[in-house]
Order: sequence, then C-alpha cells, then structure tokens
Amino acid sequence: MAADQDQTHIRARLSTFDTAMVVFSLVVGIGIFRTPAIVASAAGGTSLFFAAWIAGGFISLIGALTFAEIGSRYPRAGGYYRVVADCYHPTLAFMLNWSQTLMQGAGAAGVAFIGADYLMPVLLPPQWRTPHASLVLACATMLSLLILNYRGVKPGARIQNLLSILKIVMIVGLAALALLLAPRTRMIEPVSSAPSGLRLASALIPCFYAYGGYQLTINLGADLKDARRRFPLAITAGMFTVVGLYLLLNFAYQRVLGIGGIADSKLVAAALSRATFGSSGEVLISIAVFLSAAGFVNATIMQMPRSFYAMAQDGVLPRAFLRVNPDTQVQEVGLLFFGVTMLLPAFVLGSFEKLLNYVMFTDTVTLAVVASTLFVLRRRHAGEGGFSMLGYPLLPAFYIVCLLGVAARVFSLEPRLALTGIVILLTGWPLFRLGHKLFNG
Repeated sequence: MAADQDQTHIRARLSTFDTAMVVFSLVVGIGIFRTPAIVASAAGGTSLFFAAWIAGGFISLIGALTFAEIGSRYPRAGGYYRVVADCYHPTLAFMLNWSQTLMQGAGAAGVAFIGADYLMPVLLPPQWRTPHASLVLACATMLSLLILNYRGVKPGARIQNLLSILKIVMIVGLAALALLLAPRTRMIEPVSSAPSGLRLASALIPCFYAYGGYQLTINLGADLKDARRRFPLAITAGMFTVVGLYLLLNFAYQRVLGIGGIADSKLVAAALSRATFGSSGEVLISIAVFLSAAGFVNATIMQMPRSFYAMAQDGVLPRAFLRVNPDTQVQEVGLLFFGVTMLLPAFVLGSFEKLLNYVMFTDTVTLAVVASTLFVLRRRHAGEGGFSMLGYPLLPAFYIVCLLGVAARVFSLEPRLALTGIVILLTGWPLFRLGHKLFNG
C-alpha cells in the first residue's frame, strides 16, 4: 500500500522563481519573433500596432491575475482540468482538455520546427538545409527535452531557468543594441480603409497568441511550495516581465524597421538583427530564437502530463497515468504520451498562420470556460484566505468577454478552422464516456 501511495503522490519541489520562469517560457515561445509582422499587417498603422500590444498585455495581465486566484484557491495537480471537473462536470473538463492536449502537442511541435529553421543556417551548410533536415532538428530538440524531463521535475526546472534567463538576456540585448546602433528608418505609414475597430480586433488575435500560456501553470499547483501564497507572485512576476520585454522589443522593431517594414518581414527579429549587426546578426538571432523555442517546448513538456494525472484520477484515462516516480516526480507514462502528441503532428503541420488561428479559437474558448470557474469558487468560498484579485467581479468578467470576442473574430476570419476546433472538442464527449466505462469497470 505504501508503494502505491508513493506512486500516486506528487510532492512540492518547485520554488517561486522556478514557477515564474515556467510562466515566462510558456508565454515567450516563438510568438514575439514571428507575430509582430502579422500584428502590423492587421493593424495597418503605428498607433493601432502599439494599442494592440498594450491592450493585449493589459487583458492578459487581468487573465494572469484571474488564474493566479484560481491557482491559489485550487492548488491541484492538473488544475486546468480538475477545476472545471469540480466546478462544472468531468465530461466538459475532459472535452476541453482533449482539444487542448491535441492543440498543445501540435503547437509545441510547430514551435520546435520554427526553432529548427532558425538554427539550420548556424549548424548546416547550404546544401544540407532541406525540409528533411528541419524535421530531424525539430524532432531531436523535442526528444532531447523529453529525456531531460524524464530525469526529474527539478532537473527540468533547472534547464527551464537557464533557458529563460538566456532568453531574457537575448531579448533585452537585441532591443537595446538595435535602439543604440541601428539607423532609424523613415517609412510612409500604410493606408487601410478597414474600420479601426475591426483592425484592432484582428491585430489582437496574434497578440493574444504571443501573450498566451500563463494559464497552464495552474497544472503545477501541486508542485509549487506554499502554492496559496507563492502562486500569485510567480504568475504576476512572470507576466510583468513578459509585457515589459514585449513592449521594449516592439519599440525597437518600429524604430528601426517602421510599421511597413515589420509587416513585410516574416522573420522580423532576423530583419532587426541584420539592420543592427549586418550579416553576423543572423547567427545571433538564430541562436536566440532557437533558445526561445526550446524554452517553450520544455515548459510545455513540464506541465502537460499533470493534466493527464488529473484525468486519470477521474477514471477517464488508464491508472497508468497516475504513476509518479517517487524519486524524480516524473509521470513516465504521461510524459511518453505527450511526447507522442508532439512528434506525430510534426509530420503534418501546415503554415504558422493556420496553426495560430486554430490554436487561438480553441484556446480562447477553453480559457473563457476555465476563467469562469473563479465565480464558482468564490461562491463556494473555496480556498478562503489565499490570494484575491482586485476588481472582482468586473475585471474577470471583462477578461472573459474579451476572450469570446477574439474567438468570434477568428470564426469570422477562418470558419473552417474554427469548426474543426469545435468538432475536435465535441469528439471528447464519446471518448469520455468510453474511457469512463473502460477504466471504471
């Protein structure tokens, strides 16, 4: 019996700094090196470009505080699944987590691919830079990080901290040196006839993608020491760091390239680096983007298996997902399963823009549902004495309305992708019923 308890008990090993660094890397994946071009194209002007980044950061900060209170009141392993199951119903929780699992695995694989594309010019001669080489590098990155996390939660956190600190240094260094050294480009502002409101709504979609990820740290609620007190500190510290760095880097993009130059530069960070350092800048930014991608993939690998743990507790996944190595605190079956959800989509991914719209529709709908559990937790007086956000209930309600507005805008722009997300969500219902029947006798 004691051995079984060891296998199913998660002990807190992460510090506030560890968790803040996970928050940072879950948010700062590849987005800030790719989405500014999409934001600039949608905004069509400097004012709306910065308005989108500032509004997106403000709304995401409200979201971070909302999830900080949920995590403080409900510090559980796999909290992103568990809180919906307890506040509403396990069926809805499974459906949301099913669609999120497929989205997170594919999203992590897409980030690994972009990181590999940036790294190829540094490692390989021109004749070897093929799509096959990109696939090999991306899979090697994912496999290496899976192996590191297999060694234990704390070693995974140490790698996360190192990658996060290097990422912060790279972003600050690139932005500061660009502002100091690169000549300022004077460009004519693009002219758009579309209404400002619609342009801002379209620009917010990639902004929310770039800012997203903080919410998934509630899956680590059982891993953080003194979670009720430290969880809000970790999330808000991580998000303030993200917002500050994003605004700094976007200011450098705009000063050096102009809004038109940003919109025309798919790999905008590479364009900024070239303008600042010349051809040698390509190597610097390639390494920076690869480290950023690796940090995002590693943070995703750390937290996703905890959702499988919570679903197995409800009997909708096999009990093998409950097994936790008592020495390393690793869910070996859950880690292997998530590895499969990353590696398989690596062979069928489409364009980044298509991936972004699919991810954003699924993610914003799920976020709205999970964020709404705060109202249920407050009504039940769950976790009283922990963190309580200011501005309740207006701020979390405003956050939920903004999420649903973004989902509606994605649906209007890409109805097929949105409908695909809805279909995947709905297939979770029969899978839940089947799993519950098979694994609960």
